[in-house]
Amino acid sequence: MDKIILSPPIAFLINFGLVALLSGLGGYAAFRGKQSAEKSSTYSSGEAAPVSFGAPGYRPFFVIALFFAVLHLGVLVLGTSTPSMTSFAFLAGLIVALWALILG
Repeated sequence: MDKIILSPPIAFLINFGLVALLSGLGGYAAFRGKQSAEKSSTYSSGEAAPVSFGAPGYRPFFVIALFFAVLHLGVLVLGTSTPSMTSFAFLAGLIVALWALILG
């Protein structure tokens, strides 16, 4: 019986049912007030939202995404390797690659 309950599909269905139940109960317990423009607008600490974008385009996102991809995959490779000259050379290459991404 324990093996059936702990199998991923059954565990997913049990968790999904519990989340649906808690979500439904939370909907009934929530306070219902009158709808207004203030409730449906985004909160910006009393200030008007900026009209211009801080960083237009996707270039800043891709630089940051590439930085974290290189960092995480490099640490994964280093974490699964044994201490040797090859791993130290890889670490030096990783540092140079991350430094190049930081400097742009």
